[in-house]
Amino acid sequence: MSKIKLAAISAFGLEAIVKRELQGLGYENVNTDNGWMYFDGEIEDIPRTNINLRCADRVMLVMGQFEALSFEELFDKTYELPWEKWITKDGKFTVKGKSVKSKLYSTPDCQAIVKKAVSKKLCEEYDVQWMPETGEEYTILISIHKDIATVSIDTTGAREGLFKRGYRARSTEAPLKETMAAALVMLSYWNKDRILYDPMCGSGTIPIEAALIGRNIAPGLNRSFASQKWPIVKEEYWKKVKIEARKKIDLDSEIKIYASDVSEKAIKIAKENAIEAGVDDCIEFFVKDINQIEKPICEYGILITNPPYGDRIGDVLNIENIHRKLGQVFGKDNTWSKYIITAVESFENEYGKKADKKRKLFNGDLKVNYYQYFGKRPD
Repeated sequence: MSKIKLAAISAFGLEAIVKRELQGLGYENVNTDNGWMYFDGEIEDIPRTNINLRCADRVMLVMGQFEALSFEELFDKTYELPWEKWITKDGKFTVKGKSVKSKLYSTPDCQAIVKKAVSKKLCEEYDVQWMPETGEEYTILISIHKDIATVSIDTTGAREGLFKRGYRARSTEAPLKETMAAALVMLSYWNKDRILYDPMCGSGTIPIEAALIGRNIAPGLNRSFASQKWPIVKEEYWKKVKIEARKKIDLDSEIKIYASDVSEKAIKIAKENAIEAGVDDCIEFFVKDINQIEKPICEYGILITNPPYGDRIGDVLNIENIHRKLGQVFGKDNTWSKYIITAVESFENEYGKKADKKRKLFNGDLKVNYYQYFGKRPD
């Protein structure tokens, strides 16, 4: 089987953890560039990465990379790529794009040129005058950065990135993306042998993602992907990856995760989501106002939480009180490790202690900080 080039895309700040995930899956020579993690693979690796990656946004099939200083150059080099190998005779293909710091700065024009080049190549290969575009969907991305064009096809699905696990039928206001929640857990000291507590769990995304990690349940097992409908990515490849993933699930370990929220409605939704994800036996959900929270009686616990911030929910005074309460309950216990994600720059002052590490991330388009307080680690 001939080699192909793939790339996992991640949110800003998560590149290192996605690279680590890829290396954990056995991929070598992973190269990071501007939020893209490039790696070599085979067609079977399209289902493998889509089903197993927890923190990436999507997996792209890289058709080609080249310098493009003119529209003619962009057209010619796009035309030369082997589109007929992937896109069927009736394939429906749309082109999305972005251009940063490049001579070809007009994104709509770049998209139109790529569409025209792909159409011409396919019409010639299939000996037709026009492409009917009535079949399966293929989303092509033209990304130009400093005059280097990357042309790729989205294997995940344009409308449903990898954060769409399939378990979250309902969510609360301002939910955290599943991919970000998984990254928060993977950036912490938590493992399945330690207590985890999220006192502002909302629809339960952080505790559910932690439970999926603890149980070693692949995040993409219960959803579909755009490339599942491509003839070249055979159904047997998907079946094989899913069988391998199911064999690795750990149903024996005793996992203890606590999750609370002030809203009864949120807890009800969180419980439903946990059942849908198949991890409800790992998480104890309960209703609790943040002002009445207590630290679970144990040593070496892990706090991971996403308090309300900005104009998103609640008023500024209430948010400050939440930060102070977290500091009062958890701040002085040096066996607990605490991880709080927030856009509020004054968090450390209100919590009462400077973080051991502060990591810049993006929650959607909003710049946030991940405050990390490292407690003692068990022997």
